[in-house]
Amino acid sequence: MYKNRKVVVVMPAYEAEQTLRKTYDEVMAQGVVDQVIVVDDHSRDHTVEIAKTLPGTLVHRHRENTGYGGNQKSCYRLALEQGGDIVIMVHPDYQYTPRLIPAMVSLIGSELYHCVLGSRILGGYALKGGMPLWRYVANRFLTLVENLLMDAKLSEYHTGYRAFSRELLERVPFEKNSDDFVFDNQMLAQILWLGYTIAEVSCPTSYSADASSIDFARSVRYGFGCLHTALSFRLARMGMLASRLFSSLKTREEAS
Repeated sequence: MYKNRKVVVVMPAYEAEQTLRKTYDEVMAQGVVDQVIVVDDHSRDHTVEIAKTLPGTLVHRHRENTGYGGNQKSCYRLALEQGGDIVIMVHPDYQYTPRLIPAMVSLIGSELYHCVLGSRILGGYALKGGMPLWRYVANRFLTLVENLLMDAKLSEYHTGYRAFSRELLERVPFEKNSDDFVFDNQMLAQILWLGYTIAEVSCPTSYSADASSIDFARSVRYGFGCLHTALSFRLARMGMLASRLFSSLKTREEAS
């Protein structure tokens, strides 16, 4: 709880039996989290069984694999149903340190921001933490292009460490987004379209053998998806494209 706001951590899990408990323990050690929600995307290991032993944890298992984006949709839907006021996504593979949760919660709970990202780029933690060089270069290139097309100044769009206010999750039409990895990118684009400022905090990261990742072919597909999202944003802003992701959205000024 933070200033009478319920804090919920959501974990989109897939075969995370080796790191789930460690991640959960550190999440709860921060002293501000009221509830953890683990959504298992039809893992073949013991992720669900381990999740069910974690106190204060709501466990939901998909009957079939829905993809990373589909998993997040369930996470946010359940967080809202459970009355979450501040919702933080933490990957259960321990790639991102949960020790930043209090800082991210305070930025939202103090009503300074509605979205906070844990950036691996700020502070130079990406390469220090073991991010492959080709992935780092791709991250920087995509971020440059996306900032230009969406008129933003983020250090990266590709982190999986994110915190949101309830207000924002209720306004962003995330159900319209892809069920694949580009979901993350589409959601940030929608947030920028709505006129919200996105905050970033420097985040140490660790690319261990247990950390989840996508292969090169899917990374290429993800990259093109990011470019398509950013270009669609720009063309829709110019009135040259009717995009299902943006066209029906009103900015904060238009809605007030």
